[in-house]
Amino acid sequence: MIASDKEPGTTVRYRPDLEVVWEADWIWRSRRIRINDFAYFRKEFKVRGALVSAKLFYSAHHTAKVYVNGKKLGGFVSPAPTNPEKRKAYLAYDVTALLASGANCLTADAHYLGGGGQNYYDGLPGFRLQLHLTYADGTEEVVRTDATWRVLKEMPHETGTPYQQNRRVSAIEKFDARKLDPEWRFAGNAEAATLKAKIARIVREQWPMAVQRIPEGAIEEEIVCAKLPQPAGSDVDEERPQVFDPGRIVSGWPKFKLKGIAGATIRLRMSEDLDENGRVKHNVTNEHSDHYYDEYTMRGEETETWQPDFSFKAFRYVEVTGYPDEIMPGEVTVCWAHTDMAYVGSFSCSDEHLNALYAAAIRTQKNNTLGQTVDCPHREQAQYTADTDLQAETLLYNFDAIDIVDKTLSDFTDAQLADGTFPFVAPVNYEHKDFHIQIPEWDLHYATLMWKLYEASGYIAVLEKHFETARRMTDYFVGIRDPKTGLVPLDKGWHISDWPYPTVEHAGEHLTVQQIKLVLALRIVSRSAELLGQKKEAGAYANLASELSDRIVGQLYDPEAKRFRDSSESSATHQGVTAIALLADLVPAEDREAAIDSVASQPWECRTVLSLPLLRMLFENGREAEAFALLDRREYPGWGYMLVQGAKTMWEGWEDIESHSHAWNGYPARLLQEFVVGIRSEAPGFTKAVIRPYLPDGLTFAEADVRTPLGIVQAGWYREENGAVRVRARIPEGMSARLSLRLDGRTIDRELKPGDNEWSTDD
Repeated sequence: MIASDKEPGTTVRYRPDLEVVWEADWIWRSRRIRINDFAYFRKEFKVRGALVSAKLFYSAHHTAKVYVNGKKLGGFVSPAPTNPEKRKAYLAYDVTALLASGANCLTADAHYLGGGGQNYYDGLPGFRLQLHLTYADGTEEVVRTDATWRVLKEMPHETGTPYQQNRRVSAIEKFDARKLDPEWRFAGNAEAATLKAKIARIVREQWPMAVQRIPEGAIEEEIVCAKLPQPAGSDVDEERPQVFDPGRIVSGWPKFKLKGIAGATIRLRMSEDLDENGRVKHNVTNEHSDHYYDEYTMRGEETETWQPDFSFKAFRYVEVTGYPDEIMPGEVTVCWAHTDMAYVGSFSCSDEHLNALYAAAIRTQKNNTLGQTVDCPHREQAQYTADTDLQAETLLYNFDAIDIVDKTLSDFTDAQLADGTFPFVAPVNYEHKDFHIQIPEWDLHYATLMWKLYEASGYIAVLEKHFETARRMTDYFVGIRDPKTGLVPLDKGWHISDWPYPTVEHAGEHLTVQQIKLVLALRIVSRSAELLGQKKEAGAYANLASELSDRIVGQLYDPEAKRFRDSSESSATHQGVTAIALLADLVPAEDREAAIDSVASQPWECRTVLSLPLLRMLFENGREAEAFALLDRREYPGWGYMLVQGAKTMWEGWEDIESHSHAWNGYPARLLQEFVVGIRSEAPGFTKAVIRPYLPDGLTFAEADVRTPLGIVQAGWYREENGAVRVRARIPEGMSARLSLRLDGRTIDRELKPGDNEWSTDD
């Protein structure tokens, strides 16, 4: 969009509590389907008297920005992506304050991707809006999209531009400001520049509409960039590259505010990396791309401001070319944007390295939640079950993230295949050959994610909503068990166990990690059935879990080594395989301590996926020192190694070769809060809690805030100069809590009351 003296100011926030019965038509600028298409819509109408309320609802496929008399509604990248055949999201606003008596104007800029990309569903292009006016005299009026709406003949956005990534998740924005009349968004004589809109060809009423529950995208911070030295060899280059650095990898988009030069085309190229000459590389993380840029052609106004915000990107550096003058500090910024979920968590301790680890994990989570949880905000922008399961650790402890985690479960319910399995991501153009992919082990994370959301929220409605999907998924795996071994074979798809670049051996037909994840899923289905009053089903699934557990131990456990083999044809015994088996309580009781000793004493072998069960198993089985040593580690491998290399967000794996902002590596933030400060839930919805801190020798204090449905739990421990330990905790009303402190070989237990609590070993 172009900014001028009439540029929209503060946006109007969306209202998920408002719902509507849809009557409006889906419209588009033509009946021809084009990839990376745009449409600019306009409708003038009159307000004939005093208004009591004006409620506006809109949806688009794929995204739109809506303006009322020039004021932009809501946030960014809206509506959130879904499979519209199952559930099409719409936004709702109260716009009463934006309307005036007499002539008013609605405009909308809509964008359709449609290229068979990875993180959306193609469907067909369309825009839909209803504005409900209620007058003081009791009468009502509805303004809705239909054939009376107008569309801009010559649009400022170029259609059919290349996709920016190999997975076709966002398109280059090429915007010519000369083609948008500054009066377009306001009532008046703009009809000459328009054509009639077209009613969308398909019967869109088949798309079930649902108000969007997750917050829209919002800009948290506009970061002023440092200007880097002029790239080598570019002093006579007509492009005149000027490179800017916000200081870290950011999800969002670049923005400039420059003196207008009529006809000048400004290119904004983005990347995580610079080449040997100091120019921005042509890549999206580890994949080559000549198209990770956006362009703006200037109108020639005194000052012009622009940001390519129809989609989001992620990058460290911005290279500006095509602007003939020197760009001054502050004229190029980066908008850090993410889903506007409230962030209420915290962690702080006496070690700045651990504080930096927590901060990097939180930044990474924010970078990966614009419209849905995604694995990385640049190369893929895709929503996986396993990735969200790992992300949910930190999200649910630090953010008001119930709705965004629920969206992952709902999207996979919508994508569930007839046999009960899932595509590898959702939403997705699964029928496209590039994305006709499955990851069976990832399917099993649906159940653990569902249970994690239930425990965090305490809402039985979570189980009521998602139980049937989880049951159908587990039934598929039960149904393909080998009749001789009773174990689940490899079956279709891509198999992982650990990632990235794991050393788990996949030599056999039956992978141990997959079997264990199925046991966990069956137990969850059983517990869920019990809570939902389905006693018979609860018993049946509990029996299946027990039977499979026996088969796993009987065929995949090495009683001499006290470890589980990686797979049915392997003699290898990976640290993470036995760690997840211990966490699932599958190791024979008489061997448990020996197995824990074996795992704890082994060099760190796990990658991102299996390091979480490894750390949880160690923390929960009296091996806090070994677990904390991994969290605190500064050498390769580990999260600390990333920070030592200068990272301010978490990488995809231990190696510096792929995504440098990968949300599944953000769970150390949760572990610091849960095990070092010791804030732990003991009942769904945090109705019962324990403060059970671990006091490493190198720390003098650690404190944290954790979000719960009952309010924020605050806790901290502090070493006094005289050697005493002081503990503080603030407990919300309605929560039963206790302190359990292990110190000098003894355990100190104290009940904690609602409100402020303080206790010291000197007391």
